[in-house]
Amino acid sequence: MTRRVLTMCASVLLSCAAWAQGFNDVLGVHDMTPMGKSPIKGRVSGSCLYCHAPHSAMAGPATPLWNQQLSVQSYTTYTSSTYHQTGVQPPLGSPTKLCLSCHDGTVAPGQTVAYGKLSMMGSMKTTSKFGGDLRSSHPVSMKTPLADSPEINVLLSSSAPNTTDASVQLVKGNVECNTCHDPHVQAKDPIVQDFLVRDSSNGSLCLACHDPNRVVNGSVNYLGGWVASAHARATNTTANQPYVGGYGTVAGNACTSCHMPHNAMGAVRLLRGTDEQSCLSCHNGGTNISPAAPDVFAEFSKTGHPFSSANNVHDRSESSVLNNNRHATCVDCHNPHASTATSSFATPPAVRPSQASVVGISASDGLTVLSPAVNQYENCLRCHGTSTGKTFDKKFGYAPVRIASAGDPLNIIPQFSATATSSHPVTHDRSSSLSQPSLRAQMLNLDGTTPGRNMGERILCTDCHNSDDNREFGGTGANGPHGSKHMHLLERHYEFSQAAVPGGTIVNLFPNPDLTVNGSYAMCAKCHDLTQILANTSFSEHARHLNDGFTCSACHTAHGMGGQSTGISGERLVNFDLNVVGPNGGDPISYNRATNSCSLTCHNHQHTIVKSAFKSARRS
Repeated sequence: MTRRVLTMCASVLLSCAAWAQGFNDVLGVHDMTPMGKSPIKGRVSGSCLYCHAPHSAMAGPATPLWNQQLSVQSYTTYTSSTYHQTGVQPPLGSPTKLCLSCHDGTVAPGQTVAYGKLSMMGSMKTTSKFGGDLRSSHPVSMKTPLADSPEINVLLSSSAPNTTDASVQLVKGNVECNTCHDPHVQAKDPIVQDFLVRDSSNGSLCLACHDPNRVVNGSVNYLGGWVASAHARATNTTANQPYVGGYGTVAGNACTSCHMPHNAMGAVRLLRGTDEQSCLSCHNGGTNISPAAPDVFAEFSKTGHPFSSANNVHDRSESSVLNNNRHATCVDCHNPHASTATSSFATPPAVRPSQASVVGISASDGLTVLSPAVNQYENCLRCHGTSTGKTFDKKFGYAPVRIASAGDPLNIIPQFSATATSSHPVTHDRSSSLSQPSLRAQMLNLDGTTPGRNMGERILCTDCHNSDDNREFGGTGANGPHGSKHMHLLERHYEFSQAAVPGGTIVNLFPNPDLTVNGSYAMCAKCHDLTQILANTSFSEHARHLNDGFTCSACHTAHGMGGQSTGISGERLVNFDLNVVGPNGGDPISYNRATNSCSLTCHNHQHTIVKSAFKSARRS
């Protein structure tokens, strides 16, 4: 009897082996037979038998004649601030649990139900073993029904939820390992041979569930704009050092340029690293892509916008107005799912294509969220408006203190307001009724001589705060305020007059002014003709002050009149720096444009009001 049973078992094994022989090529590394491609090899020649048994397999409708011993491992599952399907373990016998019976690494391959422990040699790759920590892998066996979301395919809300691609199937309305992987065929995707259920170039596998065009109850779809984005269309070739997807081009890698479905370094949202590290692979000027992208990180190596740290990390669920958690990660100013290269520069104040679909804050109240932002300055107002916790950072250089201020000198909204006595035209068109004889018809490029963009009714924040070698104005570097060799992220050289005490000696005079791009006034000279300033066409004392070595900052504020003062009329951005200018004896600091007069002490010199009518008004 025993011999008969053994003969029958041998016959079954041989027949299974013969039947499965034709599948060895497609099984790839899942073929653990002696001649198979797996790094783990057993002595049984039937490739199917390591996972399945025709008889005496694990019972249950969810286990397809399963032969490998199941793991009893408990898992720490994926989580994030915007993910709501947490708290579910893969059920015993579920497709995911079958895969994890080998891939969590707690049960060795060859631990079979029907045949006992098979003799095996070799070991699994480290990247194929997940242990009990699934936080860095795409979530599976989620809580059902799945929560509706703008980025998730519309069919999830139907009575029979599924994806838009017949190759990508939900299992009983849930995402399981075999939603994305076919364990029986390694190379349906001929490039990335990871048992994918379909060719996943251009993000096609991800897009079967993650729909960039869906809108749910008016909610913002953070994938919106993907189809036209640089990451979806760029034909730059990739060297994959470091690995960024395997498909050879940025467009081919698509989602996997930044995300990893398994073993992600930045577990939250499955990023290849932290926010900046995910971008670093391509945007560091290296050879990982060709032609190379602008070296944005070279700008940050100067004096750059502050990256996030362990104490102020970026998160997609954070408030649009960045209060105490202030940082400037790439994704605060760029939406990687919508951003496109800026090849032409439209009229301000609209956001540039590189900032398409970013979040902004309304300049009308500093609180209303605009998603997406329409104007560039709205994105800047996430940090530079009403947000609390703002501080002067010494690394950006000297900061003046203005006599007329709205209370928060770092809130630029009142400084650019249309109701301000005067301001640069960022949030509103030019509105001054005063003549502006020094204003150029065109801004000057970085060389200080070549005409650049036409001077319109508006300017951008980045017309002053920009990389010192930006492409828009004739350089070769990245556009935008990533970093600069000049203080305050300014595009060009600009000096601030400074004194040891208010009204005392100015310690950094620049006599016989250099009017070139190397001089103290290069930033102002981009838009204002300094020869007109020295000709006193707008103020009779300009030439004397500049020839003596004073800079614009002693008398003029850069943004606008953020507040009002009884002694400062405020036209032409005149708003003295209280660190430099002091009172004239017992008289308060004052300025009146209508009478062209002032009262103050600067550089140990007392300026006396000369118009008797203004003097009488002041004394009263």
